[in-house]
Amino acid sequence: MKYSKILCHRIPERSFHYKNHQFPVCARCTGFYTGLIVFLIYNHFYPVNYTLTLLIISIILLIPAGIDGFTQLLKLRESNNNLRFITGFIGGIGLIIFMKIAVKIFFNLVGAYL
Repeated sequence: MKYSKILCHRIPERSFHYKNHQFPVCARCTGFYTGLIVFLIYNHFYPVNYTLTLLIISIILLIPAGIDGFTQLLKLRESNNNLRFITGFIGGIGLIIFMKIAVKIFFNLVGAYL
């Protein structure tokens, strides 16, 4: 389990618990993974047109998680697990959209050189 700290800090008070068992990742990472999965399921049934506008929106969706994380890191405020999950969920949607656009651009660039 020590390798799991590479992906997430797993601080017990920043993680959800179910029947006295800690989730394998913190509340924010739980939100990120949930957002990723929800968007991928949505995208399977409703294809999305990946545009420059959507790229900008994906970056905007990542901002709340960044603000929540950095203001907490700088000890300007203390977040809570519900807020961490919500900002992570929104960020997870932004991250998967950003990643899908980045991969699409990458393969378009590689394809141009082949």
